[in-house]
Amino acid sequence: MIELIKKSNYDFMGKRYIAFAVSGVLSILGILAIIAVARGTANLGIDFAGGTAIQIKFDKPTNLHDVRGALEHDGINGAELQDLPTVNKILIVLKQKDEKAVGLSEKVISALEKNLRDTKLTVDSVAEIGPKVGKRLRVDAMWAVIASVIGILAYVGWRFQFSFSVGATVATFHDVLAVLGLFYVLGREMNLILLTALLTIAGYSLTDTVVVFDRIRENLRLMFKETPEFIINRSINEVLSRTIITSLTVILATISLFIFGGEVLHEFALAMLFGVAVGTYSSVFVASPVVLLWSGKDPLVKK
Repeated sequence: MIELIKKSNYDFMGKRYIAFAVSGVLSILGILAIIAVARGTANLGIDFAGGTAIQIKFDKPTNLHDVRGALEHDGINGAELQDLPTVNKILIVLKQKDEKAVGLSEKVISALEKNLRDTKLTVDSVAEIGPKVGKRLRVDAMWAVIASVIGILAYVGWRFQFSFSVGATVATFHDVLAVLGLFYVLGREMNLILLTALLTIAGYSLTDTVVVFDRIRENLRLMFKETPEFIINRSINEVLSRTIITSLTVILATISLFIFGGEVLHEFALAMLFGVAVGTYSSVFVASPVVLLWSGKDPLVKK
């Protein structure tokens, strides 16, 4: 197939400590994000915080300021409005951490109909989630990520050696933490769509990592007299062209989703863009160096 990089001989393992420093910063941001999510101080969507989301279609373009004024006139404050001008739709999100979220949609619709009489509106969708359900979803989301990583640990440990399993697990955790941390720093909303993206990223990262590990395992049989660092470097260089082509292909498809996929897929596509970039980086600079460090001096050579 196409070889973008021919006969490369980069010393990836020689840069592992620089990569560990970068990964450490990304992981710390992810840990801070998890703490903020657990405490409820992050920018949580109504999936996790509880609240009401109403998508309304108007028969003509409507100003967000007018909609906000109509809601505040009836005492509905703190609404987050998102305009979809191409289809004359507005998404109204009201986050409520108490039981007031239940039945709030009726008040919103009534306020708009009463105070915006010069336009007709149609309710496209309504979602109401109580705070107890949101908290349960938040806890279940964390367990879902933990369960997926445990499955990865078991699978790679069975298919390769335990040191490879540790490398793949650390890389997967790293990717999830990095994307979560970036979303937290950028102030993006954390919801079930982000969780879906995180689990997808974990799968992508594992696939990319296993390709590198497969080549390392093959070269262990052919180059058993060489040092583990030499074998790992050679293996990464041999699959480097494949890794870049695969990542670029996924990034192009994800950019298309980001631009043309609409508001529903916007956050998912953004998380995937971060995840593919971080996942490609981690398969080279996190998973393989962890295998090298975990195993010791001459760990990978087997009779």
